[in-house]
Amino acid sequence: MTDNALDASLAVVILAAGQGTRMRSSLPKVLHRIGGRPLVGHVLDTARDLAPAHVVVVVRHERDLVAEAVLGVSDEVVVVDQDEIPGTGRAVEVALRHLRDFEGDVLVLSGDVPLLDADALTPFLAAHRAASSAATLLSAVLDDPTGYGRVLRDETGAVAQIVEQKDATAEQAAVREVNAGVYLFQAGPLRAELERVGTDNAQGEKYLTDVIGMLRADAYEVAASIVADVTSVMGVNDRVQLSEAARVLNARTVRKWQLAGVTVQDPASTWIDVTATLAPDVTVLPHTQILRATVIGEGAVVGPDTTLEDCEVGAGATVRRSDATLAVIGERASVGPFAYLRPGTQLGARGKIGTFVETKNSTIGEGSKVPHLSYIGDTTIGRGVNLGAGAITANYDDIAKHRTEIGDEVHSGSHNVFVAPVRIGDGAKTGAGAVIRKDVPAGALALSVAPQRNVEGWVENHRPGTGAAEAAARARSAEKADDVAQEESH
Repeated sequence: MTDNALDASLAVVILAAGQGTRMRSSLPKVLHRIGGRPLVGHVLDTARDLAPAHVVVVVRHERDLVAEAVLGVSDEVVVVDQDEIPGTGRAVEVALRHLRDFEGDVLVLSGDVPLLDADALTPFLAAHRAASSAATLLSAVLDDPTGYGRVLRDETGAVAQIVEQKDATAEQAAVREVNAGVYLFQAGPLRAELERVGTDNAQGEKYLTDVIGMLRADAYEVAASIVADVTSVMGVNDRVQLSEAARVLNARTVRKWQLAGVTVQDPASTWIDVTATLAPDVTVLPHTQILRATVIGEGAVVGPDTTLEDCEVGAGATVRRSDATLAVIGERASVGPFAYLRPGTQLGARGKIGTFVETKNSTIGEGSKVPHLSYIGDTTIGRGVNLGAGAITANYDDIAKHRTEIGDEVHSGSHNVFVAPVRIGDGAKTGAGAVIRKDVPAGALALSVAPQRNVEGWVENHRPGTGAAEAAARARSAEKADDVAQEESH
């Protein structure tokens, strides 16, 4: 899962079998997204960074959806199904069946704890191995431990057991040290104790936490490491916690890019997915979202009020108050304000897509401009083109889409409609208001102008008594007075 050498003594088990009823969603909890990835995707990233020999993901609820999301991440990822026996202990037990001959350390992670990264887990793993513990768990001290299993210690301070909240006495529930749901076990003792774990508890489940007390009872060494940053073990059980986790992750991501040389003017209103890439000297202005696999080149300015999803923005480009998806914006190009770039838009270097312009599945060549109030769909535009205000490529005939081709150095008049399929040759020009239905040869001027006809007195005859009729009458009287005065002067 990484270019580093695999750790042959490490296996990672990711628990992703739960339904997550508190999310109140048809989508499995672990597939809800923050930072551009599903929750379980962030956990897989952490596993990858640790370079384990094995990664086993345990699934049950909507197993096909979850399996599709995790398989193919790397060759090490294997999906196993939890059976009808509920509980985290059972989930780990079925994972161990796949690791039948494995005798190293088993790291158990939860698919709904997305903020725990390898930087926190590497020293955790090192401490576990240095102490030769049969089990080491990650814990946290919370002001409000409601909902978490409590870590109970003996008189020496050693871990004695973990008690789930529903099984805790009032005294135990007052303990503020909680189980973060992250464990490291030696595989041999873990297998042996899981066989003895029952379901005699308030939930009727096979708890993985019961293994901790059993190991202690069998005189094994059990340790607990209190995490310094409690947000790193933040679990997601409902939509409120989902948004809290997203906020924490986004703050981390924004800070990372700031330290890498990106100016983020207002971190609180800026959202950057972990999958996005920003070069040094990029400037991100307030209320901007940089989503999914967007890549932004050096010195580009993005925002304010801009959303980019799966876009490429070239060095020195400017994108203001615009929305773009699956678009490519060339170096030193300009987009916006109030532009809408739909999938398939490619804007060349030094090109311009201006105010209130929508583009789709179109290539706009180097130095070409679509400045304002236009729709460009299914179109290829050459270099050095300038389209006048109100240009429309009419690409749909109620049955099929057709392409418009506009050559190099074409200049169009205002309010042109190009009825596809049609080609405008290099260097051609079109007159204002033209409706272009036929190909235009290179260097030609295309016009579709009918002679103007003025019907004198129409308003006064057909709209008597209106303000317009009165204004026209006054104007006629003034014209007649001017004519009389000129005649008298002669």
